[in-house]
Amino acid sequence: MIKAVIFDMDGVLIDSEFLWRRATVKVFNNINISLTIDMCKATMGLRIDEVVDYWELKYPTKEIKKEKIVTDILQELISLIKTEGKIMEGVDYIIEFFTSRKIPMAIASSSPTNVINAVLKKILIKDKMLVIHSAENESHGKPHPSVYITTAEKLGISPSRCLAFEDSLNGVLSAKAAGMKCVAVPRHLSDKDETFNIADLIIMSLNHFTLENLKNLEN
Repeated sequence: MIKAVIFDMDGVLIDSEFLWRRATVKVFNNINISLTIDMCKATMGLRIDEVVDYWELKYPTKEIKKEKIVTDILQELISLIKTEGKIMEGVDYIIEFFTSRKIPMAIASSSPTNVINAVLKKILIKDKMLVIHSAENESHGKPHPSVYITTAEKLGISPSRCLAFEDSLNGVLSAKAAGMKCVAVPRHLSDKDETFNIADLIIMSLNHFTLENLKNLEN
């Protein structure tokens, strides 16, 4: 039986993946590293420090001051969240779905705490979450399972009794490695795309999750 639900945040609860990419492109372009929005798809689901590490390896001849880059990206992102951040379709529905069934909910996000707080202030769902945990407090980010394992521990529920909602492959891998059932909610997926086959269920919107889905996942 599913006894808790754990949501990724970016791309699941708030439409922020494009904002992350815009912030990253702007800051790297400011130091003459010509990233594009499309190139940033490669780091989807990673912690921001791991994103910077990724591009540092790609551009070893460039001088990258990691701490400043991270700070600048986060400042730009939080500004974008405040002005342009939008709640994802189906969030109100899915929260009511689990609230009505008295299933506790949590957030396990790769984003640092200050970004999580900015998002929760924007979309007003903090009071619905029993646990809010950031991978910045873990030794490794997603796809490592630690952020999900710790969140389950804080809930006091076995990972095998938790259901995760993710939009990125790194996130799905993280949840599955933690021993959880996982619903993938990718933004774009073609019929021939097998990227998310490791997930237990693939839906195109939180609105599409049904009681029958929940029962099937509990079997």
